[in-house]
Amino acid sequence: MFTLKILIVEDDSVSALLLQRALEKNAHQIIGIADTGEKALDILEENLADIVMMDINLAGELDGIKTTEIINEKYDIPVVYLSASSDAETLNKVVGTNPSAYVIKPFNIRELNMVIELAIFKDRKEKELQKLNNELEEKVKQRTAELYEANKELIKALEKEREINELKSRIVLNVSHGFKTPLTSILSSAQLLQLYAEKDHPFKQKIAKHSSKIEHSVRALNNLLTSVLFFGKADENKLEFKPKKIFTAAFVKELLDTVKAGIDNEVTIKSEIGELPKTITSDPELIYQVLENLLSNAVKYSKEGKQVDFSLKIEDNQLKAVIVDKGIGIPKAEQNKLFDRFFRAGNVGIIEGSGLGLSIVKKCLEVLHGEITFESEAGKGTTFHVTIPVK
Repeated sequence: MFTLKILIVEDDSVSALLLQRALEKNAHQIIGIADTGEKALDILEENLADIVMMDINLAGELDGIKTTEIINEKYDIPVVYLSASSDAETLNKVVGTNPSAYVIKPFNIRELNMVIELAIFKDRKEKELQKLNNELEEKVKQRTAELYEANKELIKALEKEREINELKSRIVLNVSHGFKTPLTSILSSAQLLQLYAEKDHPFKQKIAKHSSKIEHSVRALNNLLTSVLFFGKADENKLEFKPKKIFTAAFVKELLDTVKAGIDNEVTIKSEIGELPKTITSDPELIYQVLENLLSNAVKYSKEGKQVDFSLKIEDNQLKAVIVDKGIGIPKAEQNKLFDRFFRAGNVGIIEGSGLGLSIVKKCLEVLHGEITFESEAGKGTTFHVTIPVK
């Protein structure tokens, strides 16, 4: 977490003080606390902030929404709304001001820190993109003036810009949704745990239940973060093949333990491990990503109480894995998009997911020089075959 200059705009002095202490505890610098929009604008005239924490209801004539509109126009500083309300009317009002984030009171400090970090990340990326767009437009004007062929470069540049905008939007949407759902569950469950912990043993079952919810949500959030970071590295061409000695028994045990720990739909995994050498040499992290994503997907998209079959063997210096599920399957018309980023089949329903798992599998296999094939039928399940060269 990096140090930021933060302006707090909050008309409740107790809430403002609590927020100040929470932010300063994380090494942030509070440049001022304002209880009205007018005071907030006066402070920004003297000292610009990196980010503004804005309450919607303020004491002065300017409410938080109007103040944010002025800040957007005059300073272009990211604003995070703080509100005790999450009703549709309030949300409709704030959408027009393009806030960087919206936090419901009472907030969890870990959630707040993550929201701030994402807001700054989003703002910086948007400004970088705007700078790129401005430079690109200037180049296009110059080249268009020089010769007609520059139009071809303009078309290519605009297409690239469209792809960047689309990818950025989809990442923001997926990451925002992925953060919101687990963090809301973490917060509510943690609050309930605190209440139950004060009671005697009759509430142990409830404590266990909500602890399980916390674990599941944290796991989902961690997987999403891992996926986003993975593609960040891949897009910067920093994804490299790093072969190491792999102790096969320990590797397989860790893989199965991790996947089984995340099962919440009573699906079982039947593993058939062939004669494996004590060690093999390849990139353990990439192989783990491939098998963990395929197994986790097989479990997630299986019907309640069904079985996933997993077989693994070494043959002719090839690691061969087969994952079979009896789940929802993949509609035939959508199978050609299966390994695209953010693709989710039309039949997934309410099953959570980011649409990144199989694209990660494909990218890892490209680095590993491996292959993947599959057979699937909607409503009947899917079988994946993976082959990875090893030494």
